[in-house]
Amino acid sequence: MRAHVVLPEEMIEEIDRIAGKRGRSKFIEEAVREKLALAKQQDAMRKYAGALKDYDFPAWSTPEKVSEWIHEQRSWESDRLDEKIARWGKKLSGDAAE
Repeated sequence: MRAHVVLPEEMIEEIDRIAGKRGRSKFIEEAVREKLALAKQQDAMRKYAGALKDYDFPAWSTPEKVSEWIHEQRSWESDRLDEKIARWGKKLSGDAAE
């Protein structure tokens, strides 16, 4: 679908500098998609704010506990990634028997 959109000249020049004249529509489409996704996230946050109670999630009851929980999750994910990389390395080197 086509739509007529009016933008300031300097904005168009900046878009063209970054994306090129042939990439203008794609650039604007991606920017609008990002803005729409952000607006949907903000709507969801407003709608569900306060839905999780401290007593339901004790690990989230203080900023310090949330930080500790996030660190633990990232550490666990990092460990899993290290394991996968080690397995892939073995497969690539032909040492898949282990």
